[in-house]
Amino acid sequence: MTQPLAFRRILAVLVKEFTQLRRDRLTYAMMLLMPVVQLLLFGYAINNDPRHLPTIVYVQDQSAMARSVLAALDNSTYFRIIRVAHSQSDVEASIRQGEALFAVTIPADFTRRVVRHDHAQVLVEADAADPTAVGGAASLLAALPRTALARDLVGGAAWLPAADPFEVIVHRRFNPENITAFNVVPGLLGVILSLTLVLMTALSVTRERERGTMESLLATPVRPIEVMAGKLSPYVGVGLVQTLVILGVADLMFGVPMPDTAASWSALGVGVVLFIIGSLALGFLFSTLAQTQLQAMQMSFFYIMPSVLLSGFAFPFQGMPVWARDVGQLLPVTHFLRIVRGTVLKGETFADLTASLAALAAFLVAITSLAMLRYRTTLD
Repeated sequence: MTQPLAFRRILAVLVKEFTQLRRDRLTYAMMLLMPVVQLLLFGYAINNDPRHLPTIVYVQDQSAMARSVLAALDNSTYFRIIRVAHSQSDVEASIRQGEALFAVTIPADFTRRVVRHDHAQVLVEADAADPTAVGGAASLLAALPRTALARDLVGGAAWLPAADPFEVIVHRRFNPENITAFNVVPGLLGVILSLTLVLMTALSVTRERERGTMESLLATPVRPIEVMAGKLSPYVGVGLVQTLVILGVADLMFGVPMPDTAASWSALGVGVVLFIIGSLALGFLFSTLAQTQLQAMQMSFFYIMPSVLLSGFAFPFQGMPVWARDVGQLLPVTHFLRIVRGTVLKGETFADLTASLAALAAFLVAITSLAMLRYRTTLD
């Protein structure tokens, strides 16, 4: 005979679940923090129409009209002039190394050509490696000739309503056809490696603790750094195979350009190895913090979400507020994406990627040290 529902029995089970939840502090913290983090990221950090993009200017015409053009750019809210270049090579280096997304060149004969109605031009070079980042600002340039010199061209110097006083030549660098796959597919390499390597390593070590096999390992004279090296080595091979597969698919199916020099391939190879080992070390650190595989999985996904949103993979990095960019600079995925996209789309080498490679190396050293310290205090 089926017993009727009893409120006291239901209440007893309810109390038991709340007690269990209170004991599992990590899961409880994840439940509270995850909605807050999502609200902050999606509410404040995500911006598909980035403004105040870093811009350098190379002005060869020190005239009032040239200054009016620069003022119009600065007042548009899309461009933020960060400095003045002194040569064309300076412009090239700033665009290639990612210091600026735009470079504006005003030639020496600009004012003379405007006054004479002699096809005056202003060159705007845009880093189109990320088409989304520069799309809105580039579209604004079409209206610049009509508005920039409105106060300068008056009286006899005024232009006919149907004519523009000068022409803006937009040169889209590194991805002139605005093919989104050229930006997204190389970026997927960092996201996929982070997701698989961090998660696999965290679950692997935590699984041994749950099954009781970790005690047998601890009974041996193997040192913590040797345990870490032995456990991570197979996954380094897995990460390298994943890298080759992703790059091969990107080339064959999406036509993504590959590095065209040995120096670029070398920089990419070093960046891949540093990123793979750093991701594995992070997973090992998570395994020393987690008590169960569920907790290890939760920590891994808690790391993956800001890595996708704040690294410049899904949304333009320059479009995020300053605090979000500062957080993004702490994520290894941010620097790895710069290495991959820089070598693939721009042909960058070690000289161009020194800062990003150094950041990955520093992350690897810091995470490995923390993992070893945590391993000794929790498992030895």
